Amino acid sequence: MAKSNKQWLRRHVTDPYVRKAREQGYRSRAAYKILELDERERLFRPGGMVVDLGAAPGSWSQVAAAKVQPGGKVIAVDLLDIAPISGVTVLKGDFRQAHLLEALAGARANVVLSDLAPNLSGIPNVDQARLAELTHAALDFCQKALKKDGLFVLKAFHGETFDEVLQRMKHEFGSVKVVKPAASRGESRETYVVARGFQSDFPGKPA
Repeated sequence: MAKSNKQWLRRHVTDPYVRKAREQGYRSRAAYKILELDERERLFRPGGMVVDLGAAPGSWSQVAAAKVQPGGKVIAVDLLDIAPISGVTVLKGDFRQAHLLEALAGARANVVLSDLAPNLSGIPNVDQARLAELTHAALDFCQKALKKDGLFVLKAFHGETFDEVLQRMKHEFGSVKVVKPAASRGESRETYVVARGFQSDFPGKPA
């Protein structure tokens, strides 16, 4: 086993959030990131509709499903298989295709979550560009499926395209905040952006 793989495995086994996830029935340690964001930013409301893009294995959807009860709805979407989750409608496929909008049946979400990630090539510039493309597609999806004044939560990575994505979000939302939950490893470049107050009629929006 390569040294880097051994280091990752050792860190994973000793990670307190990994242990907590197993004990509390979450599918990954990522649940604690969205739980902390919800505690700080109050993302979810009972009765709300949430669409989780790039949802596999489903820990964010698990949290959202519990938070929007009673009467809420969560739709989890991914190209990968997601085992059934109580209170969640699971769709396998590309969120950019029409079937997701059809599944919403004309309704608009209160919250769109994006944990999207491209297949990595190992070439930083290429991977950044692919991630930016997915993020812009998620923002395009918000134009079609997010309620006015709705909320968008994005997992992003600092890099060449981050400022460009951030500027677009500031153009399309009333408030944009960059945060890093405690459950996000300190050495990781990942960060989280909470954008609220979606402007459904912002200047320059495609017809």
